[in-house]
Amino acid sequence: MRVRAVCLDVDDTLVDFGGAALAALEHVLGAPADGALWHQLTEHHYGRYLAGAVDFPTMQRDRLAGVYAATGRAVPADLVEVDGRRLVELRARLRLFDDVAACLAQLRADGLHVAVVSNSDGPHQRAKLAAAGLEDAFDAVVVSGEVGVAKPAPEIFRHACTELGVTPAETVHVGDKLDTDARGARDAGLHGVWLDRAGVGGELPDRVHRVRGLGEVAGLVRTLDGRARDW
Repeated sequence: MRVRAVCLDVDDTLVDFGGAALAALEHVLGAPADGALWHQLTEHHYGRYLAGAVDFPTMQRDRLAGVYAATGRAVPADLVEVDGRRLVELRARLRLFDDVAACLAQLRADGLHVAVVSNSDGPHQRAKLAAAGLEDAFDAVVVSGEVGVAKPAPEIFRHACTELGVTPAETVHVGDKLDTDARGARDAGLHGVWLDRAGVGGELPDRVHRVRGLGEVAGLVRTLDGRARDW
């Protein structure tokens, strides 16, 4: 068997979500924002959402309220409206990375199925893909909020394989998070690929691949096969 499908993460893999999110936050604050603080709050509140402790809109509002509180600002009474404006600004600022279009075109030219596997709220992520011009770019869009399980759990990766009509051993998954994406995919029986755009480097976990950009993905896929594995 050869590789027949490639799955891709969305945020900071296909779209520059980090840059757009910070710019949108600065717009509603009317002042420069602390990127490290935003990342810390996102990790905390997003973890609560993925664990099922809160729904997605509550997570978003709690995170924004945390920014105001941590920076000594009064939390606005119209927090829902403010966060709504932040989301509008976010979607307006979303940009594909320069290597996305060529990567997707080459994977298609190589006869591969292409899908998204993302941890997020379904409507939110689908709106984001549409805003980035990727609404019809994939054979399947698998979002944790819709399937009830999140990366790195193996079930979400295997769900994507079922949607595509392929086996895990015939599938590659690429994402910007080493553990959530690459290691999680590997543990589900897929080929796990870490997209290390920042060039962090370091030793890779066993049976995990690394690329510096999406332009390397098609070439990597050609070196892989889909032999069943018992990892």
